[in-house]
Amino acid sequence: MERADPHPRQLKRPHYSTHDMISINKLSVSFTGKTLFDDVSFIIKDKDRIGLTGKNGAGKSTLLKILSGLQEPDSGTIVLTTGHEIGYLPQEMIPDSTKTIMDETLTAFDKTNALEKEIEKLSAQLAERTDYESEEYHRLIERLTEANERFHLIGGSDRMGMAEKVLLGLGFKRSDFGRSITEFSSGWQMRVELAKILLKRPEVMLLDEPTNHLDIESIGWLEEFLQTYPGAVVLVSHDRKFLDHVTTRTIEITMGRIEDYNVPYSEYVIQRAERRQVQQAAYDNQQKEIENIERFIERFRYKATKARQAQSRIKMLEKMDRIEVDETDNSSIAFRFPPAPHCGKIVIRAQDIGKAYGEKRVFSHFDFTLEKGEKVALVGRNGEGKSTFSKIVMGEIPDYEGKLEIGAGVRTGYFAQNQAALLDGNKSVFETIDDIAVGEVRTRIRNILGCFLFSGEDIEKKVKVLSGGEKGRLALAKLLLEPVNLLVLDEPTNHLDMRSKDILKMALLQYNGSLIVVSHDRDFLEGLTTKTYEFRDGKVKPHIGDVSAFLADRKMERLQELERSRKEDGKSGKSTNPAKAATPQTSAPKPGSAQDREIRKQQEREARKIKNAIERLETEIAELESQLAEMDKDFIADPARCTVENCNKYEEIKRLAAHKTDEWAELQEQWESAGKGLEPPA
Repeated sequence: MERADPHPRQLKRPHYSTHDMISINKLSVSFTGKTLFDDVSFIIKDKDRIGLTGKNGAGKSTLLKILSGLQEPDSGTIVLTTGHEIGYLPQEMIPDSTKTIMDETLTAFDKTNALEKEIEKLSAQLAERTDYESEEYHRLIERLTEANERFHLIGGSDRMGMAEKVLLGLGFKRSDFGRSITEFSSGWQMRVELAKILLKRPEVMLLDEPTNHLDIESIGWLEEFLQTYPGAVVLVSHDRKFLDHVTTRTIEITMGRIEDYNVPYSEYVIQRAERRQVQQAAYDNQQKEIENIERFIERFRYKATKARQAQSRIKMLEKMDRIEVDETDNSSIAFRFPPAPHCGKIVIRAQDIGKAYGEKRVFSHFDFTLEKGEKVALVGRNGEGKSTFSKIVMGEIPDYEGKLEIGAGVRTGYFAQNQAALLDGNKSVFETIDDIAVGEVRTRIRNILGCFLFSGEDIEKKVKVLSGGEKGRLALAKLLLEPVNLLVLDEPTNHLDMRSKDILKMALLQYNGSLIVVSHDRDFLEGLTTKTYEFRDGKVKPHIGDVSAFLADRKMERLQELERSRKEDGKSGKSTNPAKAATPQTSAPKPGSAQDREIRKQQEREARKIKNAIERLETEIAELESQLAEMDKDFIADPARCTVENCNKYEEIKRLAAHKTDEWAELQEQWESAGKGLEPPA
């Protein structure tokens, strides 16, 4: 990693403004004979919010490693502005700390601690000196003043408070702070690593799948944190909503190049489809031109009267800049679950279910009924009992409290979080399926594996050499081998790309059996289930509706809790804001005073910003709805137009319209409180 320097050696001064953080110049990288990047250049600016996208294996994680300095490119340079720090979170790592959660988190402040020691050292030196008028004494005072200012600027005096805030936001409880990090799973240990990066506040933050180990509420907290983060953020994620809520720029890695879009993910998908249509049209026209030229050459190259013209056209072909069409990953898990066998109306009835591991109580007094064809989601923080309840349903945990009955005729298919790890690594992909396939299914093994992106030589690979995503797809493929009327899926979308998740979701929507799904992927859960069970603090609470309804309920509950807290503090004479309690309260400005007028002007400016944003969104929503209506007419008039590409475009436009409608609703709420006395939006 090279850093910008006033007098760099063997390095040209990078051409970027003071707002540029990293300059990537002519980057090329090859891996096992495959070119990942070929002469790639782009710039990361301060406050950029970039989502990296591309098909699996395109090189997203590799690019983050190169930017972090952990991997060297074959050629090209990475230039980081002097004094800027990079924070990097890989997809997986094995922390080797034995400290407590809090002590390990506080190591994020190593530089702050060093600064504090420097302040103590300078203070001690000043206390020992008596040469108050000397130049050296004044230099010590300047150094101490500068160090103190820097210490307070980075929040050094509130390290414990900052650490608590981040750990609580990422799902830890206060009672966890004093426990050893070795008591926690790898997923929770990764949360500590994420907390440390957030607390270091680097100028550039590189995050590779940061939501993989988070629950829904922690993901929401991280979104809010990153939205207001003062530095640049570059991230890889398969969580569409997370990308849409955090990023404002999308860089696609395709065919060894990068394509840069100044929009969030959902808008990028639409722009990319439009761009590819233009590319395809230009490519088709060029191919026709090439065919005509080649036909002319073949016809006249040996005729003396036309030889010169033929040679001219040969040179024209050689010099022609050939148009390439961006690759599209048309591979997908395109499948339907077999029809569910007949079973009784009640699939599961559980009464007063509870489970404890030693002294640790997971949950208690859970009453649960699942009817035929019903689809429900289990959500909550990791370790609250979602997977435990799934295992109780599957009979993998026999020592539980309460009573559980499985209905007559119920046949179950199960996908566990560790399902991929349970595969026999010494078997091939084909053998894994062939060993359990029976009857006529055995004649369709290759077709089934093809649906899950295994073809050609992939079928003969040993399971132990497969990637995490490939193992997950293979485990999902096993669910297709026999018809079931109850699916229990524990985090089925881990390691699946967005297109594969969409196809799996479509198959589940069409599935006519019952479904219990554990997931933290909001986009995947949205519209899939009709009831959501929240596992929280040893209890299970039902919410009617899908994950969006659950999140709305939780938001309302938090507001009510805050209001109750304010009322209780008001009755006891306490302030709900420690900062306000610690400072003298100033009286409100007098009506009509200059200060009052300035405050009102500021409020009006903010309200008008909201009004303009609402009107802009209304225009965009109307345009998107018009596009959907036009496509509906086209599909009805000519069903042949309902191709996979057109249907995907329709779904993306529909998704974008829903996203903008959510934004509009949030702004309307803000308007109701901020826009009083002003003309409402049209």
